[in-house]
Amino acid sequence: MSSLSVDEAERLLGAADLDELLARASAVRDEGLRAAGRPGVITYSRKVFVPLTTLCRDRCHYCVFVDTPGQLRLKRAPLYMSDEQILRVVRAGHHSGCKEALLTLGDRPEDRWPEARAWLTEHGFASTLDYVGHAARLITAETGLLAHLNPGVMTAAELRELRPTAPSMGMMLETTSRAIYDQPGGAHYGSPDKDPDVRLRVLDDAGAAGIPFTTGILVGIGETVRDRAESLVALRDVAERHGHVQEVIVQNFRAKPGTAMRGVPDAALREYIATVAVARLVLGAHMRIQAPPNLSDPAELELLVRAGVDDWGGVSPLTADHVNPERPWPHLDDLAALTAASGFELRERLTAHPEYVRDADRWIDPALHTAVERLADRGTGLAARDASSERGGAVEGSGSSRSLSERSETVEGGDSSRSLSERSETKRAEPARKRLVEQAAQDPRSLDPAEWAALLTATGADLDALVRTADDVRRYTVGEAVSMVVNRNLTSSHLRRTPGEPPEFGLTDAEAIARDAVDLGATEICVQGLLPASEDPEGYLDLARAIAAAAPSVHLHAYRPQDIADLSDRAGLGLNEALAALRSAGVKTVPGTGVKILSERVRLEVAPGDLEIDRWIETITHAHRAGFRSTSVIFYGSVETAEERIAHLGLLRRIQDETGGFTEFVPIPLPGHGVPLVDARSATDEHRAMVAVSRLFFADSIRHIQIPWTRHGRDLAVDLLGAGGDDLGGTLLDGRVLPEAGIEHGLEFPFAEASARVGRLFRPLRERSTDYREIPRKAAAS
Repeated sequence: MSSLSVDEAERLLGAADLDELLARASAVRDEGLRAAGRPGVITYSRKVFVPLTTLCRDRCHYCVFVDTPGQLRLKRAPLYMSDEQILRVVRAGHHSGCKEALLTLGDRPEDRWPEARAWLTEHGFASTLDYVGHAARLITAETGLLAHLNPGVMTAAELRELRPTAPSMGMMLETTSRAIYDQPGGAHYGSPDKDPDVRLRVLDDAGAAGIPFTTGILVGIGETVRDRAESLVALRDVAERHGHVQEVIVQNFRAKPGTAMRGVPDAALREYIATVAVARLVLGAHMRIQAPPNLSDPAELELLVRAGVDDWGGVSPLTADHVNPERPWPHLDDLAALTAASGFELRERLTAHPEYVRDADRWIDPALHTAVERLADRGTGLAARDASSERGGAVEGSGSSRSLSERSETVEGGDSSRSLSERSETKRAEPARKRLVEQAAQDPRSLDPAEWAALLTATGADLDALVRTADDVRRYTVGEAVSMVVNRNLTSSHLRRTPGEPPEFGLTDAEAIARDAVDLGATEICVQGLLPASEDPEGYLDLARAIAAAAPSVHLHAYRPQDIADLSDRAGLGLNEALAALRSAGVKTVPGTGVKILSERVRLEVAPGDLEIDRWIETITHAHRAGFRSTSVIFYGSVETAEERIAHLGLLRRIQDETGGFTEFVPIPLPGHGVPLVDARSATDEHRAMVAVSRLFFADSIRHIQIPWTRHGRDLAVDLLGAGGDDLGGTLLDGRVLPEAGIEHGLEFPFAEASARVGRLFRPLRERSTDYREIPRKAAAS
C-alpha cells in the first residue's frame, strides 16, 4: 500500500487537475490487476438481498431502511423474516443464478425494542446475532448460496462465533469524523453503533479473527475533506495490520425523502470521483475499490472506472437495494456493456474475493470449504463460469441450522431432533393449496398450467394466503417503494392534417401539448392509437418528430404493436424499417397494449379488430430486438378461462426470456365485462387473485406489477398494491392544452395525492422514469 500521509491525501482530494488524478489512479489499479493475474477485469457478485429485520437501535439521519415495530404492524410486515420467508427469497435468487446472500439488518434491535426481544425469546434465539448465524447456516445448508453478513457492530467473540457461517462479513466505517457523531444535528448523532472508535475496533477484531472483511466510507454526510483523508488512511492502516480488508467501498450519499437529511444535497460528482481516485492512491494497487453502480447514473460509470474502481460490488437480478430503494440495480447485461465500453471485462466473483478464496485454509472457516469450492474457479478464485449452487439439499460441511419451529420447541421443552423424513411427513400433511402457494413463491417455473389455474381460482382463506405470499415476495424482492411516472396521454387516432373540433388536433397543437406537459412536470408523453385510413401513415412519424422537437427532454412512449404494424403496412416499410424510422423520429419505448388475451378464440369473440395474435407477438418481439422496451398487459374478465389467462402469462414470459424487453406487467380488468372465474367470488377478490398470481408468476422475469388505477378507482387500486403490486402507472395529467386529445382525460391522479394515499400503507411513493429509473431530484414532482 502507499505511504501517503493524511496531509498529502487531503491535498490530492482538492487537486485542480482531475484528469491527471484519474490517470494516476487508473495506472495504480491496472498495476494491481496485472499482479492479481486478471488484467482488464472488473468484478461483481451476483447476489440476493435478504433484509432479515428492519428494526434497529440506532437513529441515523439519512436512513430509510429502518422501521419501528408500530410501522411494521401497519405494513403487515414481520419483525424478523421467518425461515420460510428467507428461503423463499434465497431460492428465487438461486434460480436467478445468484451465489451470494447478503444479510442486512439493523444493529441490535432488542436493546431498544421489547418486541424484538420477545420475538427472539419466543423463537429460541439469545440475540439478533444468534439469529443471523442461524439464517446464514440455513441458507447455505438448504440452497448452497454463500452468506455475506452485514449486521453492524460486533464484539470479538461474536465475530469468532459467526465466522463458520459466512465466508465474508462487512461493516462500513463511513467516517472517522467525531463531529458527525458527537454534535446534535450530525448524521450519526444518537446512534451508538456509529461511534468511529467503536467501528475501527470492529475492523481490528475482524482482522484478528481472520475474516475477509468489506468496509468503506460514505461521501457527503457532513464530513470535511480532511475527514475523508483521515478515514482513508485509517482504513489503510487497519488493512496493513491484518491483511483482511478485501475491498473498500467509496459510496456517494443520496438524500432520501422522509429523512432528517432529505434537504441535504447529494454528494457532488467531482468531489465523489476525486475521493474514489484518492482512495485508490492511498490504499494502493492490491486493494479492491468498489463503487455501487446503482448510486451513479450510467454515464458516470466511465468516470468511476477512470478513478480506479475495479469492483462493482453485489448486484442483484432479483431483489431491490433495500437500503437505497429509489436506485434500482442496473441490468447485468447493461453493466457488462458499460464496463466493456470503458475497456474492461465484467467477471463474477464470490462474496469472498479471489485472493481469500485461493488462500481458503487461512481465511475461510473449514465448515465452509466445500460450499465455497463448489462455486469457485479453482484457478482464479472467481466464481466458476458454470457454477451453480446446489438446488435444495444440505451442503456437506456447511453446518446445520434448526428451523424456527424447532427452536421454539426447544424453548418450550419439546423435541428438536426431528429427522428429515419426519419433517417431510409433516410437510405432506399440509393443505395442498398452501404447499402450491409456497412452491409458486420459491420456484414459479416448476408449476404446470393446471396448478397455476388452481391458484388463480382460489377463494376464502386460500386466496388470503395467496395474497399474503405474493405481497411477501414483492416486499423482499422489489421492496416497499411504490412508483409512478408523471405523464400525459395523447391519442394519435385524433391527429388530422386539418383538425376540426376537439378532440382532433394537428402537429402544431401536438407541439404545444408537449411543451405544456413538460412545464407541468411531465417526464413522459404516451401516444397510441391507429391513424384513420384517410390520414397519411407518415403522420405517425410526423407526430413523433413534432413532440421530440418541441420537448426534447420528454420520454416519448409511443405506438402499440397494432399502430406499428399499420405504419409498416401502409407506408410500405418492413417491420424493422418501420421500427428504425420510429427510433429516428424520437420514440424511445412502446406500449405493449392492443391485445386482450393472447388467444385467437378470445380475440375473435371479444375484439376482432385487434391485431392478430401471431402478428402482435411478431411485432413486440421485433420491437424488443430493435432496442425498444415495452409494457405488457392482460385484459381479463370477458370470455376467457383460467387456463387461457395462464397461457397468456406463459407466452409473455417466453417472450421475456428471449428478449428481456418488458419493463412491467399490467393486469387490467376489461371494461364492460367483469366476468369472474369463480361465481361465488367478489369482483375485488377476482382482482386480488389476478394481481397476486401475476406477482408470483413473473417473480423471476418481469419485475414490476402495475395496478391500473383508472380501471379500479383510486381506493381499490391502492388496496391492490397489497396483493403484490408496486407501481401505479402514470398521473395522466390533463394539461392546459386540448386535454380532450388524450384518452382517459378528466381522471388525473396528482402525484401528491397518490403519495398521501400510498403513505397510509406506510410505503413511500417514488417518481420514476418510463423505464423505471430515478428522476433527478430537480425534475422530480413535489
